[in-house]
Amino acid sequence: MKKLILAVFALTLLTTACEKSKNEIADTNVVEAEPTIEQYGYILNDFNVIRDTIRKGDTFGDILFANGVSQDKIMEVATKFRDSFDVRKIGIGKPYVLLNSKDSLNKTQVFIYETNKVDFAVVDFRDALSIYNSQKPVRYEEREASGVITSSLSATMEEQNLSPYMTDELANIYAWTINFFKLQPGDRFKVVYTEKFIDDTIPGGLQEIKAAYFEHRGKPLYAFKFASDSKEKLSGYYDENANNLKRAFLKSPVKFSRISSRFNLKRRIKYYGFKLRPHRGTDFAAAIGTPILATADGVVTKSERRGGNGNYVKIRHNGTYETQYLHMKARNVKVGQYVSQGDVIGWIGMTGNTSGPHVCYRFWKNGKEVDPFKEDTPFSQPLPKELHEQYFANLLPMKEKLDCIVF
Repeated sequence: MKKLILAVFALTLLTTACEKSKNEIADTNVVEAEPTIEQYGYILNDFNVIRDTIRKGDTFGDILFANGVSQDKIMEVATKFRDSFDVRKIGIGKPYVLLNSKDSLNKTQVFIYETNKVDFAVVDFRDALSIYNSQKPVRYEEREASGVITSSLSATMEEQNLSPYMTDELANIYAWTINFFKLQPGDRFKVVYTEKFIDDTIPGGLQEIKAAYFEHRGKPLYAFKFASDSKEKLSGYYDENANNLKRAFLKSPVKFSRISSRFNLKRRIKYYGFKLRPHRGTDFAAAIGTPILATADGVVTKSERRGGNGNYVKIRHNGTYETQYLHMKARNVKVGQYVSQGDVIGWIGMTGNTSGPHVCYRFWKNGKEVDPFKEDTPFSQPLPKELHEQYFANLLPMKEKLDCIVF
């Protein structure tokens, strides 16, 4: 009986060992399939793939000829398909991809040129020549963020690993209601925004801010983006009462600057023996070359260089208001030109009587120079009543999201 048990045990071990050996042999014969990589509408596994960027001196012809494409084919692309892909306009630093044949010739069969992160042009040399433009798949993901100001809005964005473009977007949204030169430590914000992803995983940056909350000096300010589906196609940011956040005038002609000298009709300067030297403008200091913006829609009435003003521009906005921008490095508008709020009309400089780079911003009301920061400038038109139902239907879920975000 004992011998029988030992025999069965030995047979079991042998069977187990054999099965293990078979499995090991089977495992050694398994060849994992190469993962299929698809991009630009092609299976990249079918080609030798070369990725590069356009460099100084590169031409479409040189790149393709060096990779086995005939001069006839190159000339055909350059002359017959200019509307689809103009080979003269390939730019330095732009990425391109060559899909070459998997044989000894290694000849380019497909040329792909990335116009930007999303758009690309394809030149397919296989069979009949074909050229077309396409786009990478893009998806948008809704996200939330918040922050408390410690020193500046941009610094807080950096601390929260948020896009620097969000700083500009918030500054644009609240440009008419918040003086961003005077943010206080403890001011705070919340945002609901969408972020773009290219090819599903590649971050494409901030797409838009859908709703925002900014608490400045304890005062809460909501902003909700709204684009009507009516024929008027109204679009902009409005508060929780459907008031337009956009005022007739921007708070400043320069983004993220500082006020170096205020409007002061009683100013006395030591250098001039403390004689009365009224300052009828507000000076915004910034680096030379910083864009100067029109603070409201209007028509340019002056664009010239004269005396202590240096290069300057003057804009008439309506029968009541005019603005003037002095000491520009260069002007970007001409007399008679219509400008919209936020248009670049020139750049910070030091022309005329000035001791440092800045723009002297002057503000007229009924022909008299006044302090713009003491003027209660009018709001732009509120949202029409007939759109209120649509607006508030969109607002309620967004407001709830904002209110639930924790700082």
